[in-house]
Amino acid sequence: MKRTGLAELPLHYGHAPPWLFKRMVKLSGRIVEALIDEYGHQEVLRRLADPHWFQALSCVLGYDWHSSGTTTVTCATLKTALRPEEHGIAIAGGKGRFSRRTPEEIEAIGKVFRWSDEQKGTLKYASRMSAKIDNTAIQAGYTLYHHAFVMDDDGRWAVIQQGMNEEDRTARRYHWLSDHVKNFVVEPHDAIVCDVLRKDVLDMTARESEGGRRVSVDLVNDGPERVRRSILSLRSREQRTLCDWIEGGASDEGCSAGFLSMPWNINWEALKRAYELRPRNYEELLGVRGVGPSTVRGLALVSELIYGEKPSWKDPVRYSFCVGGKDGVPFPVDRRAYDEVIEFMGKAVDRAKIGDKEKIDAIKRLSIFFESK
Repeated sequence: MKRTGLAELPLHYGHAPPWLFKRMVKLSGRIVEALIDEYGHQEVLRRLADPHWFQALSCVLGYDWHSSGTTTVTCATLKTALRPEEHGIAIAGGKGRFSRRTPEEIEAIGKVFRWSDEQKGTLKYASRMSAKIDNTAIQAGYTLYHHAFVMDDDGRWAVIQQGMNEEDRTARRYHWLSDHVKNFVVEPHDAIVCDVLRKDVLDMTARESEGGRRVSVDLVNDGPERVRRSILSLRSREQRTLCDWIEGGASDEGCSAGFLSMPWNINWEALKRAYELRPRNYEELLGVRGVGPSTVRGLALVSELIYGEKPSWKDPVRYSFCVGGKDGVPFPVDRRAYDEVIEFMGKAVDRAKIGDKEKIDAIKRLSIFFESK
């Protein structure tokens, strides 16, 4: 049974105070060490890809109960706490300019894990494509500004990334897990978290968008001029006429409002480059340098209005449950209690490493008690 609830993620500015961040690093490190010792690396990745668990972790660490910093600061603490040579798991990327360092950080981590060039290339590709999908193939008005790529020494990975909407000051978080990604362009997410459900969101990763993906690739492979002629023919028609093209006319609820905003800034150089590369599928098309949101949207609208292959205009966001807080909600952080928790977790993990499972088992029994409430 899936748990549902609400995650409010308004954009907050500022930083975690140093005294809190230092403790968050220590406690998050101990929590992950306990998970690794008890369940292994794969379970850590699975939990980070679960928005419920990730939100709960942020609350345990004492950060904001509902701000966008829930994502960025929690990932930063984990990245600081985890050392690949010691834990067998590491995080690349981060917020803003740090996200652009992901490829070189994967390279450095790969050397520690003794990966082949092929393995490092596979992970760099997964990092790039997950960001491209959420910034381009799903168009809900959120621009990515945070990208955390988590990987273990066996090459499994998870992604936690976040986009912002400057107009209403909200954030949207995307969770990925490599074990569940069968195809980058067909419903690859474990979850998409936000408190805003938007209308007319172009989702080219939905199964319903298969026809649109196929036609988009065919259009590109027929050359930029065909795309240009198609778009110009649509721009020259009145909006009422465009609605009439959809079965049922303008009164039909299935008539997409989104198609009325045909983009003007399509990257024709990127389409020319794609034509020369001849993409075999939609994933390869998205991977072409310069193919961005406007180009994807233009191709999707031509696919729908001229060729009848309607993409999904339904927002794929799912909801997460959250509680807690750094800003005094539900209560201010108790520094002494925080340090006691760090010490307790540290001793439990250290004792478990030498075969004493008593304290770990006690923690597990306690968690079962709370889950039953």
